[in-house]
Amino acid sequence: AVGFLNGQDEPVMKYLEEKMRTASETMEFEKAIEYRDLLESVRKVAQKQKITSQSMEDRDIIAMAKDERDAVVQVFFVRDGKLIGREHFHMNLTGSESKAEILNSFVKQFYAGTPFVPHEIWVQEELEDAEVIASFLTARRGQKVRFVVPKMGEKERLVELAEKNAKMVLSQDKEKIKREELRTIGAMNQIGSWIGLSGIKRVEAYDISNISGFESVGSMVVYEKGKPKRNDYRKFKIKSVQGPDDYASMEEVLTRRFTHESKGEYDSFSILPDLILMDGGRGQVNIARKVLGELGIDIPVCGMVKDDNHRTRGVYFNN
Repeated sequence: AVGFLNGQDEPVMKYLEEKMRTASETMEFEKAIEYRDLLESVRKVAQKQKITSQSMEDRDIIAMAKDERDAVVQVFFVRDGKLIGREHFHMNLTGSESKAEILNSFVKQFYAGTPFVPHEIWVQEELEDAEVIASFLTARRGQKVRFVVPKMGEKERLVELAEKNAKMVLSQDKEKIKREELRTIGAMNQIGSWIGLSGIKRVEAYDISNISGFESVGSMVVYEKGKPKRNDYRKFKIKSVQGPDDYASMEEVLTRRFTHESKGEYDSFSILPDLILMDGGRGQVNIARKVLGELGIDIPVCGMVKDDNHRTRGVYFNN
């Protein structure tokens, strides 16, 4: 298995051929078929991996793509002339680093921790510290290691392929981030546009539940930048109210939450929300506004108005 993963297909194929032949001679035809299929799979993989001539030695091919804030470095691993794997790495940029500077930094970090050092490392730009790094890697490998910047032909096309892969990963990640921001921060901005509020970062939502009117519990759910912040969720066991009085229970919950003394530099009560959402309409909103008014706290409050299926159909704000 290790040989196969290192691109050494011939020994694997010979091993499977021998197993297939032995199984056939002992009339274990189901096993023989299994080995035959495995052999065919290995041949297919070997054919797909072959990217240049068999004369190629072990080498890594490194290229990158970047924008103003991020970079993606793509590494192709070639062993015995076959592309046996590839990996990409994300890097956050701090300023106006050039491609050569980013690659120089990446190569130092990458080969300081990788267990295998190839004979050649192809890069898309000349590295400032190429000689020093090559000397270090030569000592680690025990054989000569050199950096190559391909300028033409098949070698250049392979570096370009690595660069295209890096650009594709960078582009896909940007699109993913955009979609995520639309779903999260975009949702917060949409709610803000309905009520004339901008810059909503933290939202807290409250609800009361009980079992047949007993054991009432208040729930506090927290979202920051449109994402649930589950470490800040809290439950309040109602202490001062007997029976199913949701308004009185909510008054207790909100009073306890907004008069709670923080136990450290940051806990779930140390930061005030930009918006409070109540599970209900006018009544629950007025309870929240009453508590906040008595405590001298100015936070917008919305009610989440539900339909018959208990899905939010609108928000109740300022009557």
